[in-house]
Formats: sequence, structure tokens, C-alpha cells
Amino acid sequence: MGDLSAAALLGLSAFASATLLPGSSEAMLLALLASGKAAGPLVMVATIGNLAGSLVNWALGRFLIRFRDRRWFPVSDEALERAQRGYRRWGLWSLLFAWVPVVGDPLTVAAGALKVGFWPFLFLVGIGKAARYMVLAAGFAALGG
Repeated sequence: MGDLSAAALLGLSAFASATLLPGSSEAMLLALLASGKAAGPLVMVATIGNLAGSLVNWALGRFLIRFRDRRWFPVSDEALERAQRGYRRWGLWSLLFAWVPVVGDPLTVAAGALKVGFWPFLFLVGIGKAARYMVLAAGFAALGG
């Protein structure tokens, strides 16, 4: 697989992973690293793709929260309420943990519903997601990858 194709697939997987679509960007990142691809560009592509997916969630919360009772809305009422409680308790800094499985997606929707600004959202979520991929790549390299 060529570098551009690999990067595109990783970006799509990372985007899907940040939404409720199925995706496994961590496994894809590790597989591409194992195939000898350079870590830096892969981490950057995964971060950008994953952050873009989180921005979709933020926009859903910000602009489409009034449809939360619809079947197609991607976060259940319970998950959204739990995420909003966590956000209210921990504040803006909770967005650093938007990468955490199960709670991250509802947290990004809740941030939009609670009218968190675009730039603080982008900055904090971006830091958390980039750190996750950097730690994965560094761990892979440390284990002899």
C-alpha cells in the first residue's frame, strides 16, 4: 500500500473512530508503523482525522441538540446527561480526555450542547488526541517496532 493510500485510510479510520461509526485508528496506526511507515506523518494524519470527527460531534451538540430525542441522534440521553455532568464537574479541562473510549464521544457532543467555544474545544481536544497517538507511536518504538 502506498504512503498516500495508507494515510488516507488512517485518516478515515481516525475520523470514524471519533464518531459513533466503527473504526479502529489505533490498530491501523500500529499496523502501519509495523509496516515501516514513518511515525510523524501518521500521528499527524490520525490526529487530524480524529479531531475532525470530534468536530462533527461538537457541531451535532451545538446545532442539532434539539433533535436529541430522534432515533438517528448519535448519543443516547443517558450518555449525554452523564457527559454533561462530568463536564460541569471538571470544566473545560475535561476535553483533554475526549479520546477516552465510551465517554469521549458523548463528551464532545455535550461540549457543543453546552456552547463551548470552537477554539478552546479545538485546542484541548487536539492536545488530548495528539498525545494519545504520540504515546502509541512512542510505545511501539520503545518495544522495538
